[in-house]
Amino acid sequence: MDPLLLTAQQIQERYGLHRNTLYKWEKQGILHPVRTPGGRRRYRKEEIERLLSLGVGAPSERPRPRTLLYARVSTKKQEAFLRNQIARLEAFARERGWEYEVIAEVASGVNENRRGLVKVLNRAKNGELDRVVVEYEDRLARFGLGYIRRFLEAFGVELVVLNGKESQEVHEELAEDLVAVVSSFAARIYGKRGSRPRRKKGEARGVQAAEEKT
Repeated sequence: MDPLLLTAQQIQERYGLHRNTLYKWEKQGILHPVRTPGGRRRYRKEEIERLLSLGVGAPSERPRPRTLLYARVSTKKQEAFLRNQIARLEAFARERGWEYEVIAEVASGVNENRRGLVKVLNRAKNGELDRVVVEYEDRLARFGLGYIRRFLEAFGVELVVLNGKESQEVHEELAEDLVAVVSSFAARIYGKRGSRPRRKKGEARGVQAAEEKT
């Protein structure tokens, strides 16, 4: 007996509908998945077949690749390293027969608001990825990588790392990122210290004025 509730994988196998199409129908309000106690989507068989009978969303559109290659360098002077990084990632993906997209950016690894990183996380959250491939772990982030890894795993996305050993370029980049962090903290500390004498002078003037009145 056929189940009345189907997973996205079962729907793709039976009807050739990619999960991206299901998510699009859901956003359009024409498909209403059921949530399991664990928060997983399940789709009503009769609802899927009704939409197909109406000719809605025929699977003619090519789905986006579910493998994302992410490459990053900190500065523009490292663009040659960025190109080589992309080439190695692409060769790795082609060897395994994966269709892929590339996201590459020039930004510090300590910057939490990188556009490329935000795209990676949004694609994962929307259920559009099977894996993210990087050459080194710190390409995604210098700090807090464990949180990013757990975030990806929560949405069923595998983080694939080509190399555990960092190259000389990566070591040089790390030094630059550390200098940026130290400079940022130093600016904050000295900024606070610089504001203290002004407050003390103000207090001193207030005390002096009070003494003159007495």
